[in-house]
Amino acid sequence: MTTRIEKRFAALKADGRAALVTFTMAGDPDTATSLEVIKALPKAGADMIEIGMPFTDPMADGPAIQAAGVRALAAGQTLAKTIQMVRDFRAGDNDTPIVLMGYYNPIYIYGVDKFLNDAKSAGVDGLIVVDLPPEEDDELCIPALKAGLNFIRLATPTTDDKRLPAVLNNTSGFVYYVSITGITGSAAPDPGRVSAAVGRIKKHTSLPVAVGFGVRDAASARAIAEGADGVVVGSALVEVVRKSLDKDGKAQGQTAKAVAALVSELAEGVRSAKRAMATP
Repeated sequence: MTTRIEKRFAALKADGRAALVTFTMAGDPDTATSLEVIKALPKAGADMIEIGMPFTDPMADGPAIQAAGVRALAAGQTLAKTIQMVRDFRAGDNDTPIVLMGYYNPIYIYGVDKFLNDAKSAGVDGLIVVDLPPEEDDELCIPALKAGLNFIRLATPTTDDKRLPAVLNNTSGFVYYVSITGITGSAAPDPGRVSAAVGRIKKHTSLPVAVGFGVRDAASARAIAEGADGVVVGSALVEVVRKSLDKDGKAQGQTAKAVAALVSELAEGVRSAKRAMATP
């Protein structure tokens, strides 16, 4: 069965452009505001949504996303509430692909079988679990694939041609290429190096390759979109959430609009890459 992720990438390929993949932390700064943000993303131009599952020890994330997770957990966000948010989103949008992104510990505590069943029934399309290497595929990856969910793996600048086949084995939906060596939001990617890396990965797989870490604005989104199948933006959007809050860290009613405004700019950047490539 074809997933929403696969359908969306196929449609965008036919349209000749990259996907804009937006990340937001579930429950940041509270469940209601977070759901409002998620609902606003497709209308603002997001092609796909990654929803972070807050965790106390997010080792791959930089300060912005770490802080978002802390805010969410302090506001009482749980994995069950995150899955319910997807269910609530699906009540009004049955087309936009949704990926849950995070770490294995909360899933393990929740129970793998229960998590996969609940996530699938809520309308989740794929998973990114950054601390489960290919050697641990039996833990979650294989069961997820059997449940009809895409399991999306990360490749990095240090993933050489010897390691790459193992990373790509059992990966589905798309490959997430981490454009820098380091944590999220810590540096700006080099478009030339990214394009070369995407080309190298594509020699090993027919899957789309989306690039994330360090994309902050329309210009960088456009530059990455010219050499990739997708552009992932996370820390920049999470920072917009933070800046929209009052001195006590509470939402003031403008958070979703502020996030949507940046997403619209990013979407224009991604779409302008298509126009640039089509111009003689």
